[in-house]
Amino acid sequence: MPSASVKDVAALAGVSVGTVSNVLNRPERVSDAVLQRVQTAITELGFVRNNAARQLRMGQGTGIGMVVLDVGNPFFASLIRGAEDRAARDGLSVLVGNSDENEQREAGYLDMFEQERIRGVLISPVGDAIPRLHRLRERGIPSVLVDRTSLDRSFSSVAVDDVAGGRLAVAHLIERGFGRIAFAGGPFAIEQVADRYRGAAEELTSSRPGNVIEKLETENLTIEGGQRVGAALASRAPDDRPDAVFAANDLVAIGLLQSLLQAGIRVPEDVALIGYDDIAFASAAVVPLSSIRQPSHEIGSTAMDLLLQLTAQPDAPPVHVEFQPALVARESSGAHPAPSRA
Repeated sequence: MPSASVKDVAALAGVSVGTVSNVLNRPERVSDAVLQRVQTAITELGFVRNNAARQLRMGQGTGIGMVVLDVGNPFFASLIRGAEDRAARDGLSVLVGNSDENEQREAGYLDMFEQERIRGVLISPVGDAIPRLHRLRERGIPSVLVDRTSLDRSFSSVAVDDVAGGRLAVAHLIERGFGRIAFAGGPFAIEQVADRYRGAAEELTSSRPGNVIEKLETENLTIEGGQRVGAALASRAPDDRPDAVFAANDLVAIGLLQSLLQAGIRVPEDVALIGYDDIAFASAAVVPLSSIRQPSHEIGSTAMDLLLQLTAQPDAPPVHVEFQPALVARESSGAHPAPSRA
C-alpha cells in the first residue's frame, strides 16, 4: 500500500495542506483543536514525517545535497568550494557526501537526501545514477549533474569536454616527439575516465596511423593507483615501456612520477608525463607536472546556479553547460627543459 501523503492527512483532518505543514514545522501557529485533529489523522493514516517533508512545497529547506567521487582530490575540493560559495549567497548550506567511487555509498547518500528536507542535489556520479535521480525529481527534489552529462540529456549538467581534453593531452605529447603513449586511469565505469581515454586514443590514431594507445587501468584515481602503475612500468625493460603516459588525473600522474623517479627512470627523458585537472600540487611536484586544466571552482558555482534556478522553476527544460579544457605545459612533458645541474 502506498504511503499516506500530506494531502491525505489534510483531507482526513478537514484542513489545508498548508495547515498540515504548520503542524509539522510551526505548531505554535495552529490552535490546539486543529493540532489535535491533524495529529489524530497522522496517527490513523500511519503518516511518516519524512514522507511529509518530501511532499511539502519545494524550497522550504535550506540544505543542498552534493555527492562527489573523492573529497580527497583537490579538484573536487575546489569544485565543492565553488558550490558552497554560490549557495552561501542565498543563505543555503551544502551537505557533502563522498562516494569514494563506490556505487553503493553513492546510493546511500541519495537515499539519505531523499529522506531529508533537501532542496536539491548536485552529483558527480560513479555509474548510472539516472534512475535514482528520476525518483528524486518525482518527489520534488531536482538534480544537476556535475563534471558529467546524461546520455539522454534529461538532467541539467555542467561538465568539461573530456574527449577534447584527452585529444589535447596526446596532441601535446606527439608535438613533443613522443609516440609510444599509454593511458593510466580507472575504473572505466567513470564516464570522465572513459571520455579522456577515448579522446586520447582518437588523437593518437588520427595523428599516428597504426599506433595504438596502451591502457594501464587503475582501481581508482588516487596517488596509490598511480604508484602501482609506475612500479609495474619500472619493472619492464626500457624498450618495452611507453615513452609517454597520459594520466586520467593529476593524483594518478603524481603517483606515477614518484614510482618512476624512485626506480631511477627519468621524467621526461625516459618517460614523459601529463595529468588532468591542474591541481595546485601539479606545479609543485619535484618535476613540475604538465596537465589539462578545467575550471573546478567555476564548475561548482555554475552547477549550483543551475540547481537554484530549477528550485524556482521545476518545469524548466534542462540546461547543459560545457567548458573547454586548456593545456598547461611544464617540465614533465619536456615542455620546459630543466636547468643544467652541472
